[in-house]
Amino acid sequence: MPTQIATGRRKTAQNALLEPNDLDIPKVESALEALWGRGVNFADLYFETTAREEWQLEHGTVSRASFSIMQGVGARAVVGEKTAFAYSSAIGPRALLAVTDATRSMQFQGQDASIQSRHTAVTAIGSDPNSYPAIGVSADLDPVEKVALLRSVDTLARAVDPRIVEVSARLSVVDSTVLVMATDGSLAGDVRPLIRLDVTVLAEDGARRSHGHAGGGGRCRLTKFDEPMVSRMVERATSTALTHLDARPAPAGVMSVVLGPGFAGLLLHEAVGHGLEGDAHRKRTSVFGGLMGQQIAASGVTVVDDATIAGARGSLNIDDEGGAGQRKVLIENGKLVGLMQDKTNARLMQGVTTGNGRRQSYAHLPMPRMSNTFLVAGKHDPAEIIASVKTGIYAVEFSGGTVDIASGQFNFSAASAYLIENGKITAPIQGATIIGRGHEALKHISMIGNDFQLDDASCGKFGQLIPVGVGQPTVRIDNMVVGGAQEG
Repeated sequence: MPTQIATGRRKTAQNALLEPNDLDIPKVESALEALWGRGVNFADLYFETTAREEWQLEHGTVSRASFSIMQGVGARAVVGEKTAFAYSSAIGPRALLAVTDATRSMQFQGQDASIQSRHTAVTAIGSDPNSYPAIGVSADLDPVEKVALLRSVDTLARAVDPRIVEVSARLSVVDSTVLVMATDGSLAGDVRPLIRLDVTVLAEDGARRSHGHAGGGGRCRLTKFDEPMVSRMVERATSTALTHLDARPAPAGVMSVVLGPGFAGLLLHEAVGHGLEGDAHRKRTSVFGGLMGQQIAASGVTVVDDATIAGARGSLNIDDEGGAGQRKVLIENGKLVGLMQDKTNARLMQGVTTGNGRRQSYAHLPMPRMSNTFLVAGKHDPAEIIASVKTGIYAVEFSGGTVDIASGQFNFSAASAYLIENGKITAPIQGATIIGRGHEALKHISMIGNDFQLDDASCGKFGQLIPVGVGQPTVRIDNMVVGGAQEG
């Protein structure tokens, strides 16, 4: 039986989602019992309420503020590899009956299993994980303070240099409460804060224009956005924009690429991480399929997915199937040693769940997804890594790209990059595209820095968008194909 989470968080979720909607544990147990039958292997109910705020500053004015509340329940029944699923935007006895009836009607034909009338009693035991505060965070700042926060971004950015001609900032605050009950007897709940501040600036010098961006947040209090942090974000965004006013076209060819710490880990997340999710292996669509225990990366390369990092954007006290968030080693010293699994794929692959069952909302099915996925720090000083490259590029951030999980082929555009010439970072460049195959790039990692950083990101898969963490130290990868920009 998987880990079951009891606790104040579960009680808070129960009070928020059941009692106000004329529901209690016995009524939910009865709904779960109704999902048994017709060979069902597993079923669960997922309750959620989410409050979301967004504040937007443009042209020196807070021009938009929005607030919304979403709530509902999803019912799932799994039969072999097939899943029946229904959801309702209402929570209550009638809604619960409707979604269980709809799910049951979709269950696949065949003789009922002997467990058709099986009783389900949910229990909650265990300790309370504490990777983030178990309270709503929106009230940390009142509306006047939120407006003042955004205006401070505008003031600080414009004061840096008169060439900063446009500033925009967006503050997002999300408070979610979830409750998960399943036919394996598990009962778990969580209260999940999520905040983010994004800063974007435009610099102009004659006909030349350049953008800079910085963002941050996590599962933490709004008080994280104090004056020092906001100043660092503004400095990062304005420095990028001003520096790249003088960017030259990127070179093209095969060369060494040095990836900066933090957000550059997005390449690892996309080109490698998705290929280590359980469903890709079960369906044989991953380039890493069948390689468990084999050397798939250079010696010294260790990749981890960790949902337990305090305050990180991808952290989870429990996943969206009620399993405890965990730290999993995926690649250890170059060898493939683990996958990320949800309940369905773990059962079909005769493996174990890893707390990676995630969904965008109650209206979506869970699937194996990453939490905070990163390359572990090595021993090299970042300056030593740069000095080791005679000719190459230094990529700090990526603006987007594409990945084919089956072949490992990736293509990423560098939003912020520089030339490396004779062991020194020199001119900023534009139009650089990093091209390669994830499994090959892992083998060409030759130096790993000691300056690990974790950054925020959002991850899309099969139309579902979830918050994640990406990270790495400074890394040198050799024999990379760089697509350059054309003059004019």
